[in-house]
Amino acid sequence: MTRGLRSIILSLLMLCAGLAAPARAEVVVSFYSHDFGDRFPHAFIVMKGRLDTTGEAVDANYGFTAVSVSPAILFGSVKGKVESSKPDYIEKSDRQFDVTVDDATYGRVLAKVAEWRDREQPSYSLNKRNCVHFVMELAEVVGLQVNRKSKLFKKPKSFLIEVKGLNPGLTEPAKAPAP
Repeated sequence: MTRGLRSIILSLLMLCAGLAAPARAEVVVSFYSHDFGDRFPHAFIVMKGRLDTTGEAVDANYGFTAVSVSPAILFGSVKGKVESSKPDYIEKSDRQFDVTVDDATYGRVLAKVAEWRDREQPSYSLNKRNCVHFVMELAEVVGLQVNRKSKLFKKPKSFLIEVKGLNPGLTEPAKAPAP
């Protein structure tokens, strides 16, 4: 075997070894809004991807809402809950932006979700602790700038658009191709 042929074979083997290396895993946190209606929450996150350290698949979503949506939410705090939405609700909602996070940040997101889930009841307040406040804190966990004095805490879509404006690196998520 000639020296040149050996170099070519060695180069090809190194290239193939690089291609065979596992792809870097990542989790994408997507921030959603849902225009007002009779289904809740109106702001929530969806997380999809794979953890780098374990290879574990991630497919979860979380929002915060009142346990029972009634006129009582207009008069003070009521019982609140973290809940996951069904795929049809997510499909009918608006994905505002995505943030890719590492495993450590993913862990901090889960810890913040647990903090909200485990809060002393009553934990939901239309003016102080609603679905928008929930996603605001999750946006901070993933490293985004937020306006804690925003006047948009009752307007999920407008609030997330405000967050997008405070973080110029964020872009609109890709739209699915039309059927």
